[in-house]
Amino acid sequence: QVQLVESGGGLVQPGGSLRLSCTVSGSNFRINTMAWYRQAPGKARELVASITRGGTPNYGDSVKGRFTISRDNAKNTVYLQMDILRPEATAVYYCNAALSAHTRPFWGQGTPITVSS
Repeated sequence: QVQLVESGGGLVQPGGSLRLSCTVSGSNFRINTMAWYRQAPGKARELVASITRGGTPNYGDSVKGRFTISRDNAKNTVYLQMDILRPEATAVYYCNAALSAHTRPFWGQGTPITVSS
């Protein structure tokens, strides 16, 4: 059974940094694009960043220049380094992974981040 396990969320002050990790387990299929989404209270889920298997990143406009997505294919893991965090980054962050031979991506359970002083 495919599982995505996220870690690294928590409480941080404005201007601070956090690093999220997400590891895919339970599958021998190739992991293609991996991504981070977030959902703030009362808002729709939005793409934060994605990265192809080859390492090409894509960022949402609100995080460009402050967040960095990376991955380690040997470890089936994707990371999100978040710097200069703002209160509007408060949300539940979800990991997403597209696996070969699967029509729908898989999701993690979500990890909450609160940016507050």
